[in-house]
Amino acid sequence: MNERIVIDPKICHGKPVIRGTRTPVTVILDALAGGDTFKMLQTDYDITAEDIRACIEFASTEIKDIRYFPVPS
Repeated sequence: MNERIVIDPKICHGKPVIRGTRTPVTVILDALAGGDTFKMLQTDYDITAEDIRACIEFASTEIKDIRYFPVPS
């Protein structure tokens, strides 16, 4: 697992967070999807660019092995 991302049932109900924070990975990904820049996130959440990249890497790794099947119409 990514060393910058932690999953601990005692922190944010076990949601993946950036190590040393209570900032969930999903918050960072949603902000990026909404148009926030790395610089904005670094300032708003007191995290590093490497932390943001770790969130992206974590999400990519999580969905890599999911299989998708077309739904017949």
